[in-house]
Amino acid sequence: MSVQQALNENKLFILDYHDIYLPFLNRINALDDRKAYGTRTLFFLTTVGTLKPIAIELSLPPTDPNCPLKQVLTPSVDATTSWLWQLGKAHVCSNDAGVHQLIHHWLRTHACIEPFIIAAHRQLSGMHPIFKLLKPHMRYTLKINALARESLINAGGNIESFFTPGKYCMEISCAAYRDWWRFDLEGLPADLIRRGVAVPDTTKVHGLRLLIEDYPYANDGLLIWSSIESLVQTYVNYYYSDAEMIESDTELQAWYNESRSVGHADLCHASWWPTLSTPNDLTSILTTIIWTVSGQHAAVNFGQYPYGGFIPARPPLMRQLVPKEHDPVYVDFIEDPQAYFLSSLPSLLQATKFMAVIEIISAHSPDEEYLGERKDLSTWSGDTEIIEAFYRFSVEIRRIEKEIEKRNADTSRRNRCGAGISPYKLLIPSSGPGVTSKGIPNSITV
Repeated sequence: MSVQQALNENKLFILDYHDIYLPFLNRINALDDRKAYGTRTLFFLTTVGTLKPIAIELSLPPTDPNCPLKQVLTPSVDATTSWLWQLGKAHVCSNDAGVHQLIHHWLRTHACIEPFIIAAHRQLSGMHPIFKLLKPHMRYTLKINALARESLINAGGNIESFFTPGKYCMEISCAAYRDWWRFDLEGLPADLIRRGVAVPDTTKVHGLRLLIEDYPYANDGLLIWSSIESLVQTYVNYYYSDAEMIESDTELQAWYNESRSVGHADLCHASWWPTLSTPNDLTSILTTIIWTVSGQHAAVNFGQYPYGGFIPARPPLMRQLVPKEHDPVYVDFIEDPQAYFLSSLPSLLQATKFMAVIEIISAHSPDEEYLGERKDLSTWSGDTEIIEAFYRFSVEIRRIEKEIEKRNADTSRRNRCGAGISPYKLLIPSSGPGVTSKGIPNSITV
């Protein structure tokens, strides 16, 4: 198959961390025991629906504008290239671990939702219907964010200690917020389209068509997203029958204004902010918020130890670059490639500390409240329609859970089943306490 044919048939995908890391690489690589590239990895979508890596590009900032420092690795053909390929994949995983933690976890869920929670407590009364809807989805989040600022994302804290960017971690997070984050694209369908793994298609159930049919996060996530959207739409339409009611609700407008203009002041003038003029606008905004604090956070948080706790498979930082033939260390690499590989990974102390921290943050607390559970239904004692809507939502969440378990038992789904493949449980709504790889809490509690 030619490259052009593969592109035309949507067979090529790219994991691109080049632009995120490149502006920081000179400073990162000047740190003790930190070495990184800006990576791009090319994947081919196979006939069985799995992604096969076919090339890795490792880039460093050019010292000569006419001579970029790029190295391309491809799958191995002998023992030497096998070890080089292994080192290249480790650098990609290190890039991925940093972006996952700094952007997709901290920035997109914890940090960017915080302004909406603060504004809700400042601008909405406790009896306001939107505050009542959001209340369980705001539980513990401000507290856990405060704790994160004390010991995780603080200067010299765990995040700087464990991830390749070191003391530049928060700068990378801030740059992503400035250049990439958009509230209007944080909803699951819009995010899948933005990332190039789906295309709009009004004939499909969710208004889009996945380009990777067996994509567990997307397939399971769209079920959760749709159930949240349906509940929110019913709720909003019950209290707001037309646009005039939305526009005349001073508390509601003040909440959204503060969330955008004060909480996201750096971006408040961006043209992409959704308007809040109609019931449909409010439904979209609330669905995005609830999805982000529940399904999205669950997907990026509670699998961190199960998927990333074995350091050689997914190192959070690297300490050596991939050797080239003219490098002095190349001889050491040839003589003992395993020793070179292990010396490139985090030290034993770094690895042990990292594993301990991500095990803690991957665990559910005994008092967790999960999606579909509400303990405050008595506050709607006079609104039978709302109580019934919450009941239907709970029943739908239980149905989705059974559907996901059924999918995980389907051996034709190669990204869920097979030797060495873990079933995708991150969006199974219920869970017990501890590290379970599943469970969607109502709010960001860890």
